[in-house]
Parts: sequence; structure tokens; C-alpha cells
Amino acid sequence: MSNPSDLKYTESHEWVRIDGETATIGITAHAAASLSDLVFLELPDVGDTVSSGDSFGEIESVKAVSDLKSPVNGEVTGSNHALEDDLKVINADPYGDGWLIKVTTSEIPGGLMDVSAYEQHVAAEA
Repeated sequence: MSNPSDLKYTESHEWVRIDGETATIGITAHAAASLSDLVFLELPDVGDTVSSGDSFGEIESVKAVSDLKSPVNGEVTGSNHALEDDLKVINADPYGDGWLIKVTTSEIPGGLMDVSAYEQHVAAEA
């Protein structure tokens, strides 16, 4: 699965789609494939605040437990709790129905990668 060019990416394999003041956040196809068989997901509630670089939840597979790190600061306005009952959606559609949270933000921090830089980052990790 190719990485969409309209997204920004983090070194910890989250993606963010910015639409005005709304940031939609998920994990990349690479992260979903690396984790493979997901068994648990913990997401924040609407109204919680998140900070760039800090954990906003946890995702667990049969292989590992990983913190989910926010690429932006802001208030959670949407949390895809439906995924907690159907984790396969994250692997099947990480850039669509597999989104994790929506955040209202007024600033986009530096350090986010475009698709080319992210793909180089993944290749360097291999």
C-alpha cells in the first residue's frame, strides 16, 4: 500500500491529514504491517488534550505494545472508538476508515515529513 502524498508523517510512524484547523491522525501502513495481528487499542476521549510528541494512546499486537504519539497540539474532537471492536480495519484501511483521532489545532509543528522523506526514513530503518 502506498503512502498518500497529501499527508505528513512522523518518525514514530503516525500520519496526519490537515484540513483547516482539523488534524486527522492514524498510523501508517508500514506501522500496521509491522504490528500485524492487533489485539488492543486505547484512544483518548473527545475533549481530552494532546501535545505534539506525547502519547495519546496505545496499540498492542501479539508482537509488541506501542505508544501512539501525537504529531500536533490540540483538543480531541473525534475518537474512532469503533476500531476497538474491529482492529482489522486499521490494517485494511489505515489511511481511511482506520483513522484514530481528530484534533482541533491552530499550529502545525515543524519536523513532520512529506511522503518522500517518510519513505526514505522507512528504508533507512530496514
